[in-house]
Amino acid sequence: MTPTPHLFPPPGPPSRRTVLRWGALGGTGIALGPLSACAGPTGAPGPGTLTLGLNRSLVSLDNKLNQFDAAVTVQRAVRQALTWIGPDLQPRLVLADRFEMTAPTAWSVRLREGVRYSDGSPVTVEDVDTALRMYSEVNGSFLLGLFPEMPTVEATGDRTFLLRTQRPVPVLDRLMANIHITPARANRPEELQSGLGSGPYRVVSANGGAGEYTLARNTEYWGKQPPVEKVRVRFVPEESSRVIALRSGELDVVDTLTPDSAEQLAGLPGVAVQETPGVRICQLFYNFRKPEGHPLADARVRHALTYAIDGESLIRDVLIDSAEATEGVVPLALQGAVRTGTYAYDPRRAKALLKSLDAEDLRITIMWESGEFAGDTSVMEAVVDMLKDVGVRASLRQFEPGGDILKWRQGRGGDWDVIGNGFPGTTGQALTSLQGMYGGTAEKERTRDTYMGYVIPRIERQLSDAATETDAKERDKKLAALQHAVWDTWPSLWAFAPKTLLARRDRVRGLALQPVNSYDLTAVRLEG
Repeated sequence: MTPTPHLFPPPGPPSRRTVLRWGALGGTGIALGPLSACAGPTGAPGPGTLTLGLNRSLVSLDNKLNQFDAAVTVQRAVRQALTWIGPDLQPRLVLADRFEMTAPTAWSVRLREGVRYSDGSPVTVEDVDTALRMYSEVNGSFLLGLFPEMPTVEATGDRTFLLRTQRPVPVLDRLMANIHITPARANRPEELQSGLGSGPYRVVSANGGAGEYTLARNTEYWGKQPPVEKVRVRFVPEESSRVIALRSGELDVVDTLTPDSAEQLAGLPGVAVQETPGVRICQLFYNFRKPEGHPLADARVRHALTYAIDGESLIRDVLIDSAEATEGVVPLALQGAVRTGTYAYDPRRAKALLKSLDAEDLRITIMWESGEFAGDTSVMEAVVDMLKDVGVRASLRQFEPGGDILKWRQGRGGDWDVIGNGFPGTTGQALTSLQGMYGGTAEKERTRDTYMGYVIPRIERQLSDAATETDAKERDKKLAALQHAVWDTWPSLWAFAPKTLLARRDRVRGLALQPVNSYDLTAVRLEG
C-alpha cells in the first residue's frame, strides 16, 4: 500500500481536544509557545538540493547502533543490504538477485551482477561475510537482538554463497534487510564514520557531532540515477524550529511531528502533511535488571502499576489521537501479531493492589531520550501526575540526543525503573520484534545485549521454538501462544503504537512514506 497525503483541517480556534490537552497538563508549560520565539536553521536549499530536518541527531551513516526510523532513509541511500522491506511489508531484492531457502538451515544467495561501491570497487561475497561478523561483534546493537542466531557465509562462487544457520531461521530474507554492506577492508565492529557504500548517494561532507551531512549522486551507482542531485541532512531538535524552517522553505521535509504542529502546517500554501499507520511500538518499559525482592521484580506489582495510567486520556488529550492503544506486546499491524489484552485505568484498584503487595510509597525513576516519540515530554509529565494519584512518586531523567542513554539502557550508567523507548518493526514481522525485545538469555545479558535486561528462560525457550518453526501456520500458532505468555509478564507500564507523520514542501514529489517510517530517496524528485 502506498500512503497518500493525510488532510488535516485548516488551523482554527483551539479544538476541544487541544483544550483538554492543556487541561490535562495542568499548566506545566509544555504547550508550544509562539513560533516567533524559536529560531530555525538558516540557508534555504537550492533548486537541486533536498534538505531534510531530523528530530534526532544522525551520529553516523552506519546502522550498527544508530537505528532510529528516519535515519534509515538516509543510511540506506548510502549503504545497501541484500534485501529491503517494501511498502507492502514484503521483502524485495536489492544487492542480491536471488535469495532462496534451499534447506531448513541454508539460504542460497547470488549477488546482482555489476553492483559497485561509490569508489568503483565491486561488492563481494567477502564483504557480506565481514558485515555479518562486524554486526555480531558490536556491543549494544539493537539489530543483533533481532536474529535468533547470526548466519555464516559459505562462498560457492564469485557472486554466489550460502547463508547457513544451526537451526532454521525462516525469516532470514527479512532480517538481512537490516545488514548494510560495506567493503570488507573498511568495515569495523563499530559505527563507521565514513560513508563508502553501494547506494545511489555518496557522502561529500559529514559532521557526525552536529548531525549534518551532504550527499551527492553516486556516479558509479549500479542502478538508475536518483532525480535529486544533492541531499542535505540537518539535525533540528526543537519541533517549533522545524516547523518554522519548513514554513519558510529552509527545510523541505521534517519528521516526527505532533498533531498540534501538523495542524499548524496543514492547509498552508506549499505544504503537505503525510500520515500512515506505523509498525513501531512505544513503551514505558520496566527495568528487568532489578534484584529479587525489589517490588518491580514482581510481575504483580508491575501489573498493579498499569492501572494508574489513563492511556485513553493520554492518546486523546496529550497525543491528540496521533497514536493507537496497543492490545498486544507488538503492534497489531505486524504480520503474526495477536491481541493479548488491554491496559485498564483503575486508580482505586492500583492503590488496593499495591497495598496488598506491600508496595506502597514506591519511588521510581523514568528516563527517556528527547525525540523518542512526538510529544514525549508531555506524556512523561502526565504519567508522573497519574502515578502521584496512586501514591507513587516518580522523577524524570531526560537525555539529550547523542547522549549516553545507551549506557544506562545497558545498566552500565546507573539505576532506573522505567524507560520511555520505541522499538521499530523493521521486518514487518511480529517474530523479529518479539525476538529483539523478549529473546534475552543469560549469555546475552553478560554482554548487556538484552532488551532492558528482559531475561525469562521459559519465554526465551518458547520464542526459540516458534522462531525455528518452518511451517508458517504452525509458527503463527506458536507465536500467538508466546505473545499471551509475554503479556502475562507485564513488561510495560503502558504502551502505544504511534502513527507515522511527516510534512513536506509541495516541491517535494514522489515521497512515499512507509509503515516503517522511512521512504526511498531514489523515488523523490523536486519540482520548482
